[in-house]
Amino acid sequence: MTDPNAARAGLADFAQEMARNFESVAKVVEAPLAEADRDPLSVLPYLQVYISQLPLDEFETEDWATLHADVVSFLVKVMTVRYGATWQIRDAPDSPRGYRYVLRATDARGASHEVDPFEVVAQEFQRRPIDVARMLASTELSLGAARVD
Repeated sequence: MTDPNAARAGLADFAQEMARNFESVAKVVEAPLAEADRDPLSVLPYLQVYISQLPLDEFETEDWATLHADVVSFLVKVMTVRYGATWQIRDAPDSPRGYRYVLRATDARGASHEVDPFEVVAQEFQRRPIDVARMLASTELSLGAARVD
């Protein structure tokens, strides 16, 4: 890892940025905002319809990067609300920064699980049609689908 202190300091800002981005996504896809905040899973059909209507064949690199961040922020919001997932830092010597931000949650047996939501979305973007529910399921399974309530 490059600088553990810088990584930890950046983590809080990154988490806040993802939370703000989720709010923007909910607005863009015209999901009911009060419900989206309380139950982020309610955004799923709106996000799926939105993505299904995008001209993906015309996308440029910047468009893909924006969509990637938007879908990640949705997955993260669902995982934090439903499963108590939190952002963590994972060493990644092959990445430009030397680390990656990942989600961590504890399953019903007390085992800790991590998932890189950016990787989940990147894998899904290789398929057509893009399926938000499939990304959600993959993320949940990777985290052990541990309910918090």
